[in-house]
Amino acid sequence: MTEHEWLAERFDEHRTHLRAVAHRILGSPSEADDALQETWLRLSRADTSEVRNLGGWLTTVVARVCLNMLRSRQTRREELFGEYLPEPVPDRTEATDPEHQAVLADSLGLALLVVLDTLPPTERLAFVLHDMFDVPFDQIAPIIERSPAAARQLASRARRRVRGADATGGTDPGRQREIVDAFLAASRSGDFTALLAMLAPDAVVRADAVAVRMGAEREARGAEAVAGTFSGRARVARTALIDGVPGAVFAVDGRPRVVFQFTIVEGRVTAIDLVADPDRLRELDLTILDG
Repeated sequence: MTEHEWLAERFDEHRTHLRAVAHRILGSPSEADDALQETWLRLSRADTSEVRNLGGWLTTVVARVCLNMLRSRQTRREELFGEYLPEPVPDRTEATDPEHQAVLADSLGLALLVVLDTLPPTERLAFVLHDMFDVPFDQIAPIIERSPAAARQLASRARRRVRGADATGGTDPGRQREIVDAFLAASRSGDFTALLAMLAPDAVVRADAVAVRMGAEREARGAEAVAGTFSGRARVARTALIDGVPGAVFAVDGRPRVVFQFTIVEGRVTAIDLVADPDRLRELDLTILDG
C-alpha cells in the first residue's frame, strides 16, 4: 500500500465526523463538502510523520478551513439561507456506530442555523466546536488565534444568544416556567400520562459526556422514551433560570451538579439537555427559583 492510499484510508475513517463538524460550522451541505475536499488536499500535502492524533489534527484543519470560509462569506455578504438543510438521517448501519450517533444524532434546525448565521465567525466556531463536539478551549484557541480564556468567553457569548433565541421558541417566560414546574411535578410523582401530554411527539433528551458518566443515557428520542426517562425521577431537581431561561437544576450542598435546559415550542417540550460538565456549569448564569 502506498503512503497516499494509507492516508486516504485514514481520512475515510474520519470523514463522517469531519463532515459533521464542517456542516455545523458552515450550515451549508455543499460548503461542508468543499471544506472536506480542502482538508483532504491539505492532508495529502502535509508531513504527518509527527502527528500522533490524526483525528484531532484533521478536526483542527477542517475547523481552520471553515473559519476562512466563514470570513470569506462575511466579506462577500452572501445569502446562504436557501441552502441551509439539516443533515440527512443516517442509515441503519451508520446509526449503530456510537461515534456517529454522538456527532450526528440531532440535526441542526433551521431556526438554530439562522441564529448561528448572526454570530461573528470566531464566536460561531468556538460555540460549535466546544458545545457540539466537546473540543477543549486550549485546542480551539490556536485556531481562532485567541487565548483559551478568550475562546471560552466567545463560546459563552454565543451560547447565550443561541439559548435566548432557541430555548423559548416564542413561549412567554412565565408560561415556560409553568411548564417546567408542571413537568418536574409530574416527574416526581411518576405521572407518565402527564409527562407525555407536555412533550412534543419528536421530543429528545440529550446528556453531555459527564452526565452520561453519572448514569444518564446519552440520548432518548420520542415522547414516550423521554417520558419514560423522567417518570418517577427528578425528585430533587429544582426550577431555575439558566441564562435567563426557565429550566431546572440538581444541586448538592448548594453546588449545581446537573442542569436541565428545556426547549419549549408552542407550549410543549421539544428538547431537554442535561449539562454536567463542570466547565460548562461555571459558564452558566444560574438562579434557583424555588425553595
